[in-house]
Amino acid sequence: MVDLQRTNERLDDLLSCVDHPKAVKEGQKLYCGLDLGTAFIVLVVLDEDGNPVDCKYQFASVVRDGMVVDYVGACDIARHLKEQIEGELGVELEECAVAIPPQTESLDGGVVRNVAESTGMECTAVFDEPTAANLLIGTKDGAVVDIGGGTTGISVFKDGKVVECIDESTGGTHFSLVLAGAKGMSFDDAELYKRQPEHHSEVLPIVAPTIDKVTSIIKRACSGYDVPEVILVGGTAELTGIEDRVKKQLGIEVHKPNHPMFVTPMGIALGCMLKAKERQDA
Repeated sequence: MVDLQRTNERLDDLLSCVDHPKAVKEGQKLYCGLDLGTAFIVLVVLDEDGNPVDCKYQFASVVRDGMVVDYVGACDIARHLKEQIEGELGVELEECAVAIPPQTESLDGGVVRNVAESTGMECTAVFDEPTAANLLIGTKDGAVVDIGGGTTGISVFKDGKVVECIDESTGGTHFSLVLAGAKGMSFDDAELYKRQPEHHSEVLPIVAPTIDKVTSIIKRACSGYDVPEVILVGGTAELTGIEDRVKKQLGIEVHKPNHPMFVTPMGIALGCMLKAKERQDA
């Protein structure tokens, strides 16, 4: 089983940088991860040792079902986050990586890359989201499940290698639609309501059938493989108790780290750093 203690420590360190960015030495190399999510756009900055330096995020509705639907809006927010961080650190951010849902490279990979490069950064890599998340998680044998706003992406690992990677259209948006219908509120109000931890015990049983739909996607992805554990990440995994519901349905160990919304963005930044080191060693 993967030990999430180190992952949790790094995520706690990352979240502390949101309001208290770290000092940067002159000439220090920095590596960025830009995550274009359905609900939030996140920009993470790491130093050359993979330590968090800064992190900024903003609510956005520029992505739907894993695809960029408002290109100009996405570019504007990404540029704003970059400028905000550059103002805090006093340096220019030069390179970044991005991620997309599995199996969408031909459809959206170029668009996401272009959003990143519209900020003035060089985009050095495009990862699939759950595989990027595992750069932080570090499982050798198991499934990493990124439950985003519009889709659920799954990478199955065997001996540290990806043996299955899929993405299907069920995620936090569907949770909000169910919640809105059950409580007679607007979709936007449901989005805000479900994010508040004090409502999670009420929200969980309402959206349980949708969680079960996500679980069925996980089960199909893992069929035919010996998967000892599942790790949940992504913004929708922030829902308290979701891991217990998935575990009950799957019948195997299910875990989630602290702050699952930030696992993939930090993993993308780690991927940016690793790609740079590969080029240096080539």
